[in-house]
This record gives sequence, structure tokens and C-alpha cells, in this order.
Amino acid sequence: MGCAGMPIRVNDKISLADDAVSVSFIRASGPGGQNVNKVASAVQLRFDTKIAPQLPEALLQRLGPLAGQRMNRDGVVVISADRFRTQERNRADALERLVALVIAAAHVDKPRRATRPTRASVERRIKGKSLRGDVKRNRRAGPLDD
Repeated sequence: MGCAGMPIRVNDKISLADDAVSVSFIRASGPGGQNVNKVASAVQLRFDTKIAPQLPEALLQRLGPLAGQRMNRDGVVVISADRFRTQERNRADALERLVALVIAAAHVDKPRRATRPTRASVERRIKGKSLRGDVKRNRRAGPLDD
């Protein structure tokens, strides 16, 4: 995904400019012995939304809330990946997560249209309520005739 100078394809209609995405390698935290202190295998991917003119404005507006704290004030989405031991797998993981985030932002929910219940469903509801009321009424103790 995303070779030097090649756009990163998200889907048929969306691709991210390679210059909007920068990748840097950092040291991973956590267990790993001496290797963790020597090798910078973790990846920090930065996607600058300001220099991504190919993305529609509406998509960028939805991307902000979806990214949450991963997006800073400057409009840069920062994704850190350190699940794997190699740079290549962490880089691929970070790119996959960025693509998944953009795909989620590209999805537009169909607007809900207010509808009225059908006459039959209203009648079924009223009939059910009256039957339930009859059951409760029959449970009541009537006057005792002794």
C-alpha cells in the first residue's frame, strides 16, 4: 500500500495522495528485551487532511469525530502501530487502520424518514392492550357474597 509517489487506494472512488501521508519509525514500548531498545520497529503514521484536496469536504467533516483524539488541532491524523515486531508489518497495519478510518468516514447513513404506523398495527396494539386489561380486571377480587 502506498509506494513512493503512488497514491494510496481506499476504494474505487477515493485515494489518498502519498504526500499527505508520512511515516516515521520509533522505538516500541513494552516487552521485547534488548531488541526493543535497539530497533525502531513501531510506526507513527501522519495523515495531513489539509493537503488532501482529493477528499470531499463532507468526508473530512465526518473524519474528525471518527478519528477522535488521533486527530490534532492542525487536522493531522496520527496513527501509532506497534503490535508487530517488524517495521513492515507495523507500517502495513497503520496504513490499513488509516484506510479503515477513511472508509468509515466515507459511509453516509441513509437519512431516516418519519413514517406513521399502519392502521392494522395500531388496531393490533389496541386489541392487545384491551386483552391485557381484561386479564388484569379478571384477577381483581370482586365483592364477597356470603
